[in-house]
Formats: sequence, structure tokens, C-alpha cells
Amino acid sequence: MTGDPASSDDAREGKHHTQAPGIDESLRALNSARREAFDATRGTGRALRRLIAADFALARSAFGRGLAWAGAATVFGASAWLLLTGTLIALMQRNGMSWLLSLAVAALVSVVAAVFSAWRVSRYFDYTGMHATRRQLTRLGLFDEDGSADDDDDDPPPGADAMASAEAAAARAAKSAAEAAAAHGARPAGVPPGAT
Repeated sequence: MTGDPASSDDAREGKHHTQAPGIDESLRALNSARREAFDATRGTGRALRRLIAADFALARSAFGRGLAWAGAATVFGASAWLLLTGTLIALMQRNGMSWLLSLAVAALVSVVAAVFSAWRVSRYFDYTGMHATRRQLTRLGLFDEDGSADDDDDDPPPGADAMASAEAAAARAAKSAAEAAAAHGARPAGVPPGAT
């Protein structure tokens, strides 16, 4: 049983010639790319929602602590002036210091305590700035603080890998659709007649 030379040539050509994907396969690839892009967008939205919730929790906690330290600074400043000043002035007068020097030392102690308390207040109020949320919104292009940029703006936005893979899948699907259309003698969408 020797084979017909024409059929063996066809068999060899079939081995080397790959079939272009059909319209169904191209549509499945496009649908898969759409799902991947939607999932990436949904994942980014969830991550941003969690970040905003965490940032608000941090801001709320920092605001409470800041108010507590502001109250401490107020109470300490007032009580320091009344109690410490009277005690120190009495001790300094007893040791032979002048009234001016005694009052200056008492005021210095009160100022140091007030500055320390104000520093603590400003430190906790800095956490109410929602820095992480603003940084992420700036990366996504939804927020801009008068053109100011953070140090980590070179980082790609979250979900950039998923978006790149979705774009690559969409490009593959478009290429498959063009090949399928060319295999069936049809012109792909967007290609003018006579163009290849």
C-alpha cells in the first residue's frame, strides 16, 4: 500500500501549516481579556477602599490622641504657671536670686513643657493628613496637590501588571481575529481594502 504522492504532500503541508483561530476562539480570547481587566479594576477598587478605611481609622485615632495631648498641654501649661512658678520663685528668692531672674527661670520651665506638648500635638495631627490615600489617588491620577509629588511616584500603580496582561491578552485576541478573518478571506475590521 503505497500512498498517493499528492496525499503525502498534503499531509506534510498540514503538519507545517497551522490553522488560524476561528472567530469563536477570538471572541473567547476577547471575553477573557475583558474579564481580566474587570477583575483588575475591581481588585484595585477593593484595595483603594480598604486603604481609605484604614486611613480614616488612623486619622480618627490620631485626632483623639492629638486632642488628648492638646488638653494635656493646656492643663500642664496652666498648672505649671500657677504651681511651679510660685514654688520656684519662693525657692529662688530664699537662695538670694533677684525677682527678675526667678521669674525668668519659672517662665523657661513652663515654655519648655508647652513646647514639648505642642510638638506631640503636631506629631499626632500629622497622621490626620490621609497621606497614604492621597498618594494612591495621585498615582491613579484622581488627585493632585497643586503639582506636588511624593518620593515614590515612580512606582507603578497597583494592578499595573494585571492591566498590562489584560492589554496583552486583548492584543493577542485582536491578532487572532485578524488571522481568522484573513484565513476566511474576510477583511479585519478597521483595515481598508487593499491594505495588508
